[in-house]
Amino acid sequence: MLRSDEIKKGNQKAPYRALLKSLGLTDDDLTKPFIGVANSYTNIVPGHIHLRTLSEAVKDGILSAGGQPFEFNTIAVCDGIAMGHEGMRYSLPSREIIADSIEIMLQAHRIDGLVMISNCDKVTPGMLMAAARVDIPAIMLTGGPMAAGQLGGRKVSYSSVPEALGQVAAGKMTTQELTQLENSACPSCGSCSGMFTANTMACMAEALGISLPYCATSLATSALKLRIARQTGRQIINLINNEIRPSTILTTAAFENAISVDMALGGSTNTTLHLPAIAKEVGLTLPLSAFDEIGRKVPHLCNMIPSGIYALEDLDAAGGVPAVMTELKSLLHLELPTVSNQTVGENIQTAKVLDHKVIRPLLDPVHKEGGIAILTGNLAPEGAVIKTAGVAPQMQKHTGPVKVYESEKEAVTAIRAKQVVPGDVVIIRYEGPRGGPGMPEMLIPTATIAGMGLAESVALITDGRFSGATRGGSIGHVAPEAFEGGPIGVIQNGDIITIDIPNRSLTVELSDKELQLRLAAWKPRPSKINKGILSRYNPSDI
Repeated sequence: MLRSDEIKKGNQKAPYRALLKSLGLTDDDLTKPFIGVANSYTNIVPGHIHLRTLSEAVKDGILSAGGQPFEFNTIAVCDGIAMGHEGMRYSLPSREIIADSIEIMLQAHRIDGLVMISNCDKVTPGMLMAAARVDIPAIMLTGGPMAAGQLGGRKVSYSSVPEALGQVAAGKMTTQELTQLENSACPSCGSCSGMFTANTMACMAEALGISLPYCATSLATSALKLRIARQTGRQIINLINNEIRPSTILTTAAFENAISVDMALGGSTNTTLHLPAIAKEVGLTLPLSAFDEIGRKVPHLCNMIPSGIYALEDLDAAGGVPAVMTELKSLLHLELPTVSNQTVGENIQTAKVLDHKVIRPLLDPVHKEGGIAILTGNLAPEGAVIKTAGVAPQMQKHTGPVKVYESEKEAVTAIRAKQVVPGDVVIIRYEGPRGGPGMPEMLIPTATIAGMGLAESVALITDGRFSGATRGGSIGHVAPEAFEGGPIGVIQNGDIITIDIPNRSLTVELSDKELQLRLAAWKPRPSKINKGILSRYNPSDI
């Protein structure tokens, strides 16, 4: 029995059928599975402006396979446009709104299967959370990356632009050169061309088995993307017929595969937020420690922008995610089901690495360990996250004096004024989930540090989070956050902090007695925002 039979089968369902027929549906249409097509199209987000074209291909595929598509929309935030101002506080909360809105549409209209058309940072995980929560047959189509920009014979991307602001502040770039860069960095629609959060999460969807092979890296403007879109539409009917649900696919072993691919790619640290949130929706717990355990075993194979030189188009030409998984196959669970109706092992059976400069051999990696590490210590008792793929060798261990800033804006002003010097450790606090509120990404300060030539001599620590475009000695997600009385909230200017990535340690050189005295004297701060969606982060409302 189809879920949609609840609104279309039997005499008692005549009122529902009357409404459905007002849409132009025929009696024959009402016998078909009802397929929701959740589309995050909007014409303000570069990663989404082409999604209407992809949705037409998806709907063609659904119709050709005997389904009846119903398209609906959800919101999408462009993190690049939201970055560096109050708008960024709304990005992470949008993930929950996306998940809730899709759940509402699926449940209210008794939809039988779901095709998710997504791109960008919070939309992909939000849609996957909804699919896992409702647990009807579902498949994801990510919209694909944009081509890399070209300027002066080198590849450039979105991340090149905020870093250029640091170069301008340091007198290393002119305003005219900055304009040339901004005109070249983002040459087409699609998600930004490096291994930032959007493309990392697309790769995670493919590695999890919830999207079809080669979906993640096929370019937004490619014919391959259109072919995958049609195939995705057809495949949802097979998933319904075979009763394959997200809970069938999204197992603990599947999340371990995804983390392994994440480590090999050197992906965004935001996976440490999104993968556990998706896992929670299917009743699983994915601890932060799992990222570190897998990262110690799985090497970093792909030297991708922003820390490396290769764009998503290069990864696609080298064989995409299936080729990466082929290189990792001795470390993966190959027997798992996927939305292709084949196992992980069957999906990658014919995949080949076509360029070993882009996808390095397992025994000749970029780094011997994966691209993300979890640090703990008296500064971060519950952990902190660093993208090791973007850290220079000389910053693997770093000790330096602290300069404390109470907000991202305050820190950026100081960095541009050259108040931060080589050897410093910058702390930006009260930017966590509750303290922010909203846990805003902070690409501008990290990019400014990089652009000013300080990425190999200055570390940055925050209870907020970083963009996937961040590189350098940037440590985020420090927990507990300052707003909740975490140790980061009592650090003072001049304190000495030691970062030891190989030993996974983050410590402040204070005695236990001194640290406890400071914590005992700490006083809570009022929330910065007391209305609207961000007020939901207030402790009194949780």
